[in-house]
Amino acid sequence: MALLEGKRILVTGVLTEASLAFSVAKVAQAEGAEVILTGAGRGMALTRRTAKRLPSPVDVLELDVTQPDQLASAADTVASHWDHLDGLLHGIGFAPQSCLGQGMMAASWQEVGQALEISSFSLKALTEAFLPLLTAAGKSSVVGLDFDASVAWPAYDWMGVAKAALESLSRYLARDLARCGVRVNLVSAGPIRSMAAKGIPSFGGFEEVWKDRAPLGWDVNDSSAVGKACVALLSDWFPMTTGEIVHVDGGFHAMGA
Repeated sequence: MALLEGKRILVTGVLTEASLAFSVAKVAQAEGAEVILTGAGRGMALTRRTAKRLPSPVDVLELDVTQPDQLASAADTVASHWDHLDGLLHGIGFAPQSCLGQGMMAASWQEVGQALEISSFSLKALTEAFLPLLTAAGKSSVVGLDFDASVAWPAYDWMGVAKAALESLSRYLARDLARCGVRVNLVSAGPIRSMAAKGIPSFGGFEEVWKDRAPLGWDVNDSSAVGKACVALLSDWFPMTTGEIVHVDGGFHAMGA
């Protein structure tokens, strides 16, 4: 039987086929899941266009995680389709340009606050909005996409801080939501050439370092390994794993200089 046979999964963060979230949605469908996507703002048209490239048709809901009314409306819409939700993928991240590649002194609190709200706090906001549906499943899984925040990266600046907040938040949510039967884990991916990567100055430097140091190698154009890891965590195969960060980076994180 397929890993997600009969499962219902909500996937956020799809923009193009290069999006990590697109790979998750594609693998989830291949493993038997019903999938609903979300998009926001000016990216909605792009999400809808990309959704047509999935193996099976999907609904695309409007969901800006900074708007409580849209969170509530999206949850109501999903509830009108499904009586429960087996899994949720958090694939959302954004930082104003001043937060990337200009050091830590360039951005204002308003700009940093926006990065933290969209890239970190949204994990709580999303999970809270869909918690009744996640709880109704009996056992469910929330998975977030991460980039290793244990070190300071060149040019990553405040987005690195936002990812550190995401990692900490995932552990606290794992603590609080276990009683509801909800597991919360992150997948820390190596660099992929996506829309998000285009906003990071000197992204090419990440590619070169990964190619040299990842013992398993790394292909910045192939997000399939990340999709498979997320689907595994969304499945029933990790029933006692929560508060974890699974690295899918070719082993880069484990290597010294």
